[in-house]
Amino acid sequence: MKIKFFNSGFTLFQKIGFFLGPLLAILIFIFFKPDSEHTQITYTAGIAILMAVWWITETIPLAVTALLPVALFPLFGVMNGKEVSALYFNHVIFLFIGGFIVALAMEKWNLHKRIALVTLMVFGTNPVRILLGFMIATAFLSMWISNTATAMMMVPIALSLIINLENTLGKEKVRKYSIGLLLGIAYSASIGGVATLVGTPPNLSFARILSISFPDVPEISFANWFFFALPISVFFLFLAWSVLSLLLCRVDFSIEKSAFKKQFKQLGKMGYEEKVVLIVFLSLALLWLTRTDIQFNHFTIPGWSNLFPEADFINDGTVAVALASILYIIPGKKESTVMNWESTSKLPWNIVLLFGGGFALASGFIESGLSDWFGNQLKGLGSFSPGILIATICTMITFLTELTSNTATAEMTLPILAALSVAISKNPLLLMVPATLASSFAFMMPVATPPNAIVFGSKRLKIIDMVKVGFIINLIGILVLTIGILLLGPILDIDLHKMPEWAR
Repeated sequence: MKIKFFNSGFTLFQKIGFFLGPLLAILIFIFFKPDSEHTQITYTAGIAILMAVWWITETIPLAVTALLPVALFPLFGVMNGKEVSALYFNHVIFLFIGGFIVALAMEKWNLHKRIALVTLMVFGTNPVRILLGFMIATAFLSMWISNTATAMMMVPIALSLIINLENTLGKEKVRKYSIGLLLGIAYSASIGGVATLVGTPPNLSFARILSISFPDVPEISFANWFFFALPISVFFLFLAWSVLSLLLCRVDFSIEKSAFKKQFKQLGKMGYEEKVVLIVFLSLALLWLTRTDIQFNHFTIPGWSNLFPEADFINDGTVAVALASILYIIPGKKESTVMNWESTSKLPWNIVLLFGGGFALASGFIESGLSDWFGNQLKGLGSFSPGILIATICTMITFLTELTSNTATAEMTLPILAALSVAISKNPLLLMVPATLASSFAFMMPVATPPNAIVFGSKRLKIIDMVKVGFIINLIGILVLTIGILLLGPILDIDLHKMPEWAR
């Protein structure tokens, strides 16, 4: 019997990546000797290259590649196996798991659909306002549930509207508008996701890699990030809507609200379980935002965690798991409890493992000394002004993410930027925050983000449609991030000119 090494689902790109990754790793093992006394630097670099190539080409599942440090770091003497394994579960992982369980409960009882349809009914019959309604609903939902799930839920609603318009006005007249509507959903899913720590995986990767790289860094709480990132997200969303309206939505027809009202009526009255999930969701958001002290210049609102004897013991992961657990306890009317374990099977464990792989890679960079070596090689960047440095990082990461997973991009680059910040005596947040945000702001290619892939899968737009508009949105995103970080950086204690004590 003849056995094929690659099945028919493998692309040429993946086949090349399968062999190129190990080949480059071996070449690095043989020829890359930056420090003969510390061979761990060489081995870590080789393993990192192998993971990078396999992440970029997706030759094997991303989560499987993420598990390589568990085997390779101990075998090559980079890190102890116990220490590596422990990195795959921590408070950031539980923040993601708890938040995602609440999101799954919203999906199970159709609360997310009700929120989306109410938002759309608020906006008028004008095509441009309908586009804004779709983008606001998508962005808001993406702040709390995965941008993939949000896009998958919003696209069918958009398609039902598009088909209705095609039957009434003809496909040709509606074509441009349908492209604008679908791109609006993809873009707003990514833009909304950056506003909260749980909105997109790179944000959580940043929070953990920062704490691994700098153990004394003050916690980046949900509230800190929210008050910093929300204005950037809202402003960028408005600009993206303006560009799509100008380029693709200059059409002369009205859209009846009845299409949305009909779908809303089909949901029926809000049921008991849906009300419970809404209360838990609102409580979770409120507790996240008020856990730590909120400062307004000289005025401080104390956080509720101060009521407990050890306030520092409580983190956002604690809150997420506590509120998610309640859903498995409260009795339901249609089922024994509001959430059951079968529903939890939809948890994206591949993303959980991807997080762990990134955290392990970051620790390997630090433990081996590779991150310090990278930082010393890039010392010349220290002469750049903060604005140019931010813009350069945003540009590099944005266009790199067009070809790779945004989470993998963040996890490969953040440890290097952490070391670079020390080498050039810059605030680590000045380099790491732009990279984190930019990894979610890739709008040109279907493979850049899951929302891009989902709208492309509708088969109602071509790659060239995405590239032409996405390139403009990419450039706007780089500009918005650069200006936003320069103006709003103090909210995250980003000092443009001073190295913080915790990074020394």
